[in-house]
Amino acid sequence: MASSRESQALLAEIKKFIPPLLEKFHKGQAGRIAVIGGCEDYTGAPFFAAQSATLLGVDMAHVICESLAGPVIKSYSPNLMVHPYLRDSKTLFPLHSSSSAKPSPAECSATIDSDILPPIYALLSRLHVLVIGPGLGRDPVMQEIARKVILKAKSLDLHLVIDADGLFLVQHNPDIIKGYSKALLTPNIVEFKRLCNAMSVSIDSDESPQSLQQACHSLALAYSGPTIIAKGHSDYISNGDIQLVCSIPGGKKRVGGQGDTLSGTAATFLAWKYAYQSHLWDHDNDLTAPRLMALSAYGAAAVTRFCSCAAYAKYRRAMLASNLSEMISDAYSTLFEDQDSSP
Repeated sequence: MASSRESQALLAEIKKFIPPLLEKFHKGQAGRIAVIGGCEDYTGAPFFAAQSATLLGVDMAHVICESLAGPVIKSYSPNLMVHPYLRDSKTLFPLHSSSSAKPSPAECSATIDSDILPPIYALLSRLHVLVIGPGLGRDPVMQEIARKVILKAKSLDLHLVIDADGLFLVQHNPDIIKGYSKALLTPNIVEFKRLCNAMSVSIDSDESPQSLQQACHSLALAYSGPTIIAKGHSDYISNGDIQLVCSIPGGKKRVGGQGDTLSGTAATFLAWKYAYQSHLWDHDNDLTAPRLMALSAYGAAAVTRFCSCAAYAKYRRAMLASNLSEMISDAYSTLFEDQDSSP
């Protein structure tokens, strides 16, 4: 477990790349992110991810979702820009099509390329960070769209956060992310075990802190570039070189949506990483790209764990995912403004 002194030192490092609020800045410079996800059955996850990013401090957050999920997600908040561009197997072709024959894989791929991807690609060119997975589901058409979007995002050199069913995609297509150092993977213990199995990384049966930390490091080495946050009682972070452990106390209740809060806050820290590396303001230049990736992961873990702890203290068993969102401002103030306070 990391000591309070170690935590404070890491939080002080993170503070170096958080953009100050300066009058000379204009909208969008402090972060433009999008979440790819949200299907008919899962509309909350992309909302919580995008909302947590905005509450922590990005300027603009988009949600790119399936067409039937769009009106639902739009109804949650006017603060997010919602784009119902995705399609699944049911909506890729109109149900009232005169042809009763099932579209061939070639027809599906052609329709994805010609009708679905162009507006998504146009949006990608305006972003700093893309989150893939919250509420995506495992429909093969949705998964294929996500696969092609990841490839395009890599060609644009975007930072990526991959969570939830985005990790299912990576599990079955590891080459899509291998070697890409601007990617951050955020698996829970079940997803982590699946990724380890896919990459032939062993985990000791006792799942001790030492074995989980070593497995996280080994998995990062196997992917040769991406940073991994293995979420659990403590969050283990590795990019194959730097290893960190976030043991800031969390809440005792586990709620659906906590991982979405982490993926959204991670997007914010990566957007701030981009701003730092772009010299948006005058600062030193002593944080390397690998260090910034690891610190972004630690920052997201710290904020999420603080929010979980604070929400549980207030709501106890009645705690919901939305209650974590309420605590993000307090988390930022305590962790990055009141450095004399223990997290």
